[in-house]
Amino acid sequence: MESKFMPEFHVRVAGDDLAFSAGHFITLEDGSCERLHGHTYRVAVEVFGPLDASECVVDFVAVHQATKSIVGELDHRMLLPTKHPVIRVESRSGEVEARFGERRWLFPAGDCLLLPMANTTTERLAEYIGRRLLDALHPQVIDRLRVEVSEGAAYSAVCTLHSPLSTNHERP
Repeated sequence: MESKFMPEFHVRVAGDDLAFSAGHFITLEDGSCERLHGHTYRVAVEVFGPLDASECVVDFVAVHQATKSIVGELDHRMLLPTKHPVIRVESRSGEVEARFGERRWLFPAGDCLLLPMANTTTERLAEYIGRRLLDALHPQVIDRLRVEVSEGAAYSAVCTLHSPLSTNHERP
């Protein structure tokens, strides 16, 4: 008897070495701005796709190494958004200045990572890591990539990126 269920495969990569510590602040819906603070973020990645000729979705080691490289770039940095409508970030002569209203922060440029996003929320960090990972894994056949970033034991955010080639985000 043939099963009516179709298999879907994915791999998951996580571990203690896929963590980074970074400082940030975000603006909230009410227009306020958090105080400067930091987290130790942990990252887990799931890659969904068809099995290749070796009966694997993707090489675990390749996903792990690429994720570790991206996480390493974020580690021990001040994460600053470059596309925020109100926060102004300027880099000049070895330093980075961030302004929000009357508040002003000045950081050594080497300690900062300027990110192309509107707010350095955990959700946007998950998206950033996911897009960087897709670039690193190209041309692997990936239907969907799920990145989870936790900023503590109780809180995490997930971004799922779907291939534009998969319709309805499901496998045939």
